[in-house]
Amino acid sequence: MATSKAPLTSLRDLRVSSHQIPAFELIPNTSIQKKPLLIYHSAFHSSASASAIESHLSAVGVVSPEWRYTMYSQSHFHSTTHEVLCVASGKARLCFGGEENPKRVEPVLEKGDVMVVPAGLSHRLLEDINGGFNMVGSYPMGKSWDMCYGREGEEEKVKGIGSLGWFERDPIYGDEGPSLHV
Repeated sequence: MATSKAPLTSLRDLRVSSHQIPAFELIPNTSIQKKPLLIYHSAFHSSASASAIESHLSAVGVVSPEWRYTMYSQSHFHSTTHEVLCVASGKARLCFGGEENPKRVEPVLEKGDVMVVPAGLSHRLLEDINGGFNMVGSYPMGKSWDMCYGREGEEEKVKGIGSLGWFERDPIYGDEGPSLHV
C-alpha cells in the first residue's frame, strides 16, 4: 500500500533557523537540555493540505499528529514532551521564550513551515496576520503533553525535562534532518 506523502522541500534546499533561548523567570526555555527551537522554513510545499501533512508525519513514524488548531494566545510550555508544529494554513507572528524576555524570538511563520519545539520552551500566538492560522500539532510516539505557564508550583514538572530523550530520527525527514545535528 502506498503512503500519501506531502510534497517536501529537499534537505539540501531546506533553510533552517536555530534559536537557543535562555531561561526567563520561571520559564526554562532551552536552558535544560540545550536543544534549540528549530524552524524548517517552507519544509512542506504550499500545496500540502493538513491531511497530507498528517499522512506524512504518520508515514515517517517519529511523531503522532494529535490536533489541528491555531496556537494558544497565552504563553505556555510542555514539560512532558517535545512538540512538532506544522503550519497547515495562514500566516502568524509567534513568540518563543516569553513576551517579557529580552531574548525572546518573534518569527513570522506561514503555511509549510515546521517548528521543532523542545520541552520547556514557552510559545504563544501574538498575531494571526491573515486569519485562518492553523497547525498540525504532533508529539513523539507514546508521549502525552501537559500545559505549564511558568508559575510557582510547576518546579517539579520542570525538573522532568532533563530526563526526556531527544529525537532519534528527524520528525519530518526521517533518517536525516536538522533535528539530528543539534
